[in-house]
Amino acid sequence: MGQGAYIPAKAWLAQELMQRAWIRSAAGETRVAPWPWADTWPVARLVAMSGKVNLVVLAGGSGRTLAFGPGHLSASVLPGETGNTVIAGHRDTHFRFLKDVEPGELLTLESTNGQKFTYRIVATDIVDSRTDSLLLDTHTATLSLVTCYPFDAREAGGPLRFVVTATKLPE
Repeated sequence: MGQGAYIPAKAWLAQELMQRAWIRSAAGETRVAPWPWADTWPVARLVAMSGKVNLVVLAGGSGRTLAFGPGHLSASVLPGETGNTVIAGHRDTHFRFLKDVEPGELLTLESTNGQKFTYRIVATDIVDSRTDSLLLDTHTATLSLVTCYPFDAREAGGPLRFVVTATKLPE
């Protein structure tokens, strides 16, 4: 039971520390580590579900990064740029909300320089990571949120992924 409470508590504490790092980043500091030994830093803020979800997105997609929050995959473009911005997160913590999103809903990404980009969800898909891949070189500004699937799986590490695809709205 303690292990079950530890993971959500760690995720919550990490978001609190990352919110503080976000404030410093938004004030102009670069690569602000949320804690002294962190090898990641805030790159964006994701707001979803009409503001009920407000997450700091970290640089990188390693397992260590994703343990603390959603991570921006470095092979993808930064928020607002032409191409696909890919953000990954764990299905049982930060990206649990994805099971309830629907096409048409809005997502907002804010960069550390204060720019806000609004995206509209156009699709949700279940893909097999062994045979499918995300298209990174898109002709429009696209956002892909990726998490493991199914949401209620008892064991982690299966090959299925839940992918939310959104396109950037004109400014």
